[in-house]
Amino acid sequence: MASANAPPSPPAAAAPGDLIHVFWHEGMLRHDAGRGVFDSGIDPGFLDVLENHPENGDRVRNMISILKRGPISPFVAWHHGRSALVSELISFHTQEYVNELIEADGSGGKELCSGTFLNPGSWEAALLAAGTTLSAMKHILDGGGNIAYSLVRPPGHHAQPSQADGYCFLNNAGLAVQLALDSGHTKVAVIDIDVHYGNGTAEGFYCSDKVLTISLHMDHGSWGPSHPQKGTVDELGEGKGFGYNLNIPLPNGTGDRGYCCAMTHIVIPAIEKFEPTLIVFVVGLDSSAFDPNGRQCLTMEGYREIGRKVRGLADKYSNGRLLIVQEGGYHITYSAYCLHATLEGVLNVSEPLLFDPIAHYPEDESFPTKVIEAIKNYQKDTVPFLKDS
Repeated sequence: MASANAPPSPPAAAAPGDLIHVFWHEGMLRHDAGRGVFDSGIDPGFLDVLENHPENGDRVRNMISILKRGPISPFVAWHHGRSALVSELISFHTQEYVNELIEADGSGGKELCSGTFLNPGSWEAALLAAGTTLSAMKHILDGGGNIAYSLVRPPGHHAQPSQADGYCFLNNAGLAVQLALDSGHTKVAVIDIDVHYGNGTAEGFYCSDKVLTISLHMDHGSWGPSHPQKGTVDELGEGKGFGYNLNIPLPNGTGDRGYCCAMTHIVIPAIEKFEPTLIVFVVGLDSSAFDPNGRQCLTMEGYREIGRKVRGLADKYSNGRLLIVQEGGYHITYSAYCLHATLEGVLNVSEPLLFDPIAHYPEDESFPTKVIEAIKNYQKDTVPFLKDS
């Protein structure tokens, strides 16, 4: 009988030599977004127990532990992250905004927008998140490995060139995409599955035809001055970038089959038309069935299938080059399970390595095929490079 402490056997179905190069730095745990009523930071005075901010270190600790001790661990190689230089930040962000963050840190912290608190330790963590993501991208660009995963917090995809938004200070994925462009890539695709619109990344490349940004998200609209973008289908980019920002706003409760339908009928055809030389997969695990920040009802199987489809696109169009960047995911335990499933899909395992502790979620049988069909038809009729030749 095998010892209970023996390392898990490698997944036989994964391609020989496949490794996911994980970039991480424990200094990112120093970001403390505070406590209050959900993410408000407000103590109403009549509750004995206040919640941790959803974006807290425990959610990432579980992601680390499941990758180190879960069944996928033989296919994970660990790398130390680093802090970004201020000079690197202005490839995506404005100097004025970076100065604002430095001043906020120097003055002891600041609430930059609703729910987004830069507290003591936050700026150091944000620099580490940005630099760690740049290191992961450079690892791919230098030929160190095709698949790199930037396990970072605070998240970044809401951070716009000139302002913070949605728990995000620096746009980690956007900085990595710009590094790829500066290194000679002329076609980079971003596939964002966070429950919220990746508005900051879209904003950064809204006028560029070199970056195709695709966001599958809950149909949530704008949430105020820090997040003016609505994530609607008609936000398509401007100038040369018209048609290179594709939004897929999905109804609440879309679920596994709905997301896979959107991947099959919208995302994959768009990537096939664009033919990127590098893909950035922005993974938010807050689209899960049990996340406090979203109600999209994805389960482990849905994440596994999305990971598998993205890996297939990377193999077909970018010689397997795939950068994965961590964003949301606020259920302390289920986010870690969904991450494991996503990476199983990226590894192309034929059978699940880790079974869903929830086992079954009663998905609505009438998943939104009509909505997905309407989005697909609108994009094909409106976006030049998607029109049938």
